[in-house]
Order: sequence, then C-alpha cells, then structure tokens
Amino acid sequence: QRIERVTLRRADLRFAFPPDLVQALTGARVTGLGRRAKYGLIHTDRARTLVFHLGMSGRWRIDPAELAVHDHLLLETAAHRFALNDARRFGFVDLVETARLDAWPAFAAMGPEPLGDDFCGPYLARALAGRRQAIKLALLDQRIVAGLGNIYVCE
Repeated sequence: QRIERVTLRRADLRFAFPPDLVQALTGARVTGLGRRAKYGLIHTDRARTLVFHLGMSGRWRIDPAELAVHDHLLLETAAHRFALNDARRFGFVDLVETARLDAWPAFAAMGPEPLGDDFCGPYLARALAGRRQAIKLALLDQRIVAGLGNIYVCE
C-alpha cells in the first residue's frame, strides 16, 4: 500500500517526531513490515524505515470509527487508517535510512534475537562467561539477548 496521508496530531511522544516525517512518508509505498526486539519497523520504497516503540501502553488502532484524544500519529492508505495511540506517551517514532538500521544506536547495542540464526548455545555461553548475576537479569539485558521481557525470561 502507498501511504497517502500522514498526520501528526501533536509534536511529540516521548521524543519529538522527526522533522521530515510527514514529507518522507507521504506518497511512500510500504515494502515490508518487521521487528527488532521490541521495536516495530515499517520499510518503505524510499530507502527509509519508520521505527516505532509502543512504550508501555501504546498501540496501533486500525480503521478507528472515530479518532481518540490519544491518537497522535495517523498513517492513511487508500484502504485503511492507522492511528498510533499512546495515552502515556512512553512510545516514540524515528525515521532511519534502511541501509543503516543495524547502526541505529539502539540496534547497534543489542545482542542477537532469541529465535535468530546468530543465537545458539555457544553464543550464550560466551556472553555469560565470567558473569556473576542471576540468569534472569542477564537474559533481560538487551545487550546479551534482544527483545526478551520479564514474561519470556521467566518462562
């Protein structure tokens, strides 16, 4: 789908929206969706990726009948309206060159995905070697394993 309209209903969430967000996304075609750890990714044909984090209470509302007071970012295609809703404003949005996603500061500091090819027993043994902390704390460290939260670590 092509993003036909981008509307910012406030200037920021946890951080200010990127200054060129509306211009960069209006008219762009979505080429893929993804995730890295707890971040969502919307890839476009303009070699830019919208990176978003929902914080603690954020969510995307799809085709809402009416806009809510906490719908802060709207992305509209010919078929749908997507509203980023975040009452507590702990989430954030950034726009990153797709080719440089791995170098984006939050991603550059992360360990491998727990279900990815880079994550294996020998990797984990090396990453935990010499540590003297509870295994739960080590697994919650995003530098060791990306995207694990409290529920998964407890499991």
